[in-house]
Amino acid sequence: YGGGIVGRYSDVPERFPGVEHFHTIRVAQPASKYYSTENLRKLMDLWEKHGSAVTNFHGSTGDIILLGTRTENLEPFFWDLTHEMGQDLGGSGSNLRTPACCLGQSRCEWSCYDTQETCYHLTLHYQDEIHRPAFPYKFK
Repeated sequence: YGGGIVGRYSDVPERFPGVEHFHTIRVAQPASKYYSTENLRKLMDLWEKHGSAVTNFHGSTGDIILLGTRTENLEPFFWDLTHEMGQDLGGSGSNLRTPACCLGQSRCEWSCYDTQETCYHLTLHYQDEIHRPAFPYKFK
């Protein structure tokens, strides 16, 4: 729990057919949460293909939250997300959530450094801590 996929199963699947699996997927947001309509359309088309088409922008992790898919759809969704869209899963590891940044140089004339570039490099450097939590869920 805490990586990019949150597994959810019903204890009484016979009472709730169709949602006996209802996994949540966290998708890392683009730098400064700049979205193009093209990117959003591709993501929503992908989610409609592999999931419920229900979303939450943005969850407490800062990620795009995609609610409701079955186990057999996880790998195909991940493949399409990473190989066709060039995006990655988000996460809320034990000590580190998906990094986010301000608009930086793109909108602030007083910006001292490139916040988006820094956020990108921090995300790549700490990818393991984001995706593979080191401690049990809700470790305090």
